[in-house]
Amino acid sequence: MKKLIKALYRIWRKLLAFGYRRKVALECKSYGSGLSVNFLSGVTSSTRLGRNVNFNGMAIRGKGEVMIGDNFHSGQACLMITDIHNYDTGNAIPYDNTLIIKNIIIEDNVWLGDRVIILGGVTLGEGALIQAGSVVTKDVPKYAIAGGHPAKVFKFRDIEHYEKLKAEGRFH
Repeated sequence: MKKLIKALYRIWRKLLAFGYRRKVALECKSYGSGLSVNFLSGVTSSTRLGRNVNFNGMAIRGKGEVMIGDNFHSGQACLMITDIHNYDTGNAIPYDNTLIIKNIIIEDNVWLGDRVIILGGVTLGEGALIQAGSVVTKDVPKYAIAGGHPAKVFKFRDIEHYEKLKAEGRFH
């Protein structure tokens, strides 16, 4: 009986993943091969996804463009927000009905931990890693490991090792 329940659970998870993937594929502007969506996720019609993109619970909101490169992985409950209300030069308090729209660019081989928030106007450089629970408000350079609220770079990857793995085509 236990084996049957486990088998049914695996089938159920595969069906859910198929539906989640289909939803993201229909919502986004474009996507490459190897799209994997393991938990409920949502993107905008101005989201472009590279090859081998893996979402484990991603919400992309706003009117700005989001470009995600190849071999991207997200943890659970991640959020990208591309616009904010105009609170500074608008004609009402606390804000008016106009939006300030800023795009997000995520280069190849980036990994986000669980519950990462990325705000508009940010670029995450190739190979960047973002620690779980971080709020990214500024650009993160190539190979950097960043974390915190707001996220700050605290370390860099071993670039020589990274480049070796990249040359060998060893992507997860």
